[in-house]
Amino acid sequence: MKRLLIIGATFFLLGSLGVFLAYEYRAALRDWTYQASRPSLPVAEPYTASSSTLGSVVSSSTKPSGTLPSEKLLDVPFTSQAPHANWEDPYQEACEEASMIMVAAYYKGERGALQPDEADRRILQLIDREESKYGYGQDVTAQQVVELIEGEFSDLRAHVFPIKTASDITSYIAKGIPVIIPADGKTLPNPNFRNGGPVYHMLVVIGYTGSTFITNDPGTRLGKEFIYTYDELLSSIHDWNGGDVRNGARVGIAIEKAK
Repeated sequence: MKRLLIIGATFFLLGSLGVFLAYEYRAALRDWTYQASRPSLPVAEPYTASSSTLGSVVSSSTKPSGTLPSEKLLDVPFTSQAPHANWEDPYQEACEEASMIMVAAYYKGERGALQPDEADRRILQLIDREESKYGYGQDVTAQQVVELIEGEFSDLRAHVFPIKTASDITSYIAKGIPVIIPADGKTLPNPNFRNGGPVYHMLVVIGYTGSTFITNDPGTRLGKEFIYTYDELLSSIHDWNGGDVRNGARVGIAIEKAK
């Protein structure tokens, strides 16, 4: 009887320890599960001066043409819009700034993940410029992103283009050009979003496969190379539209190195 009690107590203690460790390391376990379930992706390609074959940003009425590779992934550095996991203001509304900073870092030849302190500095600096120089509010339209890109990153050029099909986006990615997407965050199926997702959101499309877009989504710390199906992302694309996001225009922002 005594032996049975000892065995029972041992199993109880081991079980309790397991529960404690699972709770204590729940974030790490979620991260491991997420990474383990991810599909294989194309090899990420860093920016080089020859990455873009357009020569200059095309007009908003045209897009790159030609035969596209079956898959493509650009090595765009990632940062969450809350680099230190502080999701209070201004970070909860900083998806636009984080998206622009990621694209600018790509064209600088930076790779991997931006260091939190440096990402935080760049985000706060860009927010300050938006408010002090441009007078923009927390939510920035696609056209305002163009003005910010060209005003604050002198080596880049950008334009807004309409989106109807996946190829409207993949044609740019194939040429080495990342695309920023404005979206209705409530319809983006990202399980890592808080409170069902933001009303208005921006992210960067950095690649594609035959059926999916690969994105750097700053709305979560697990947003690096986050996958959306073509239909999931396309149905969520909407510009700010004065706050009526669900009826906003379906547009993207192509950003290229100035020539």
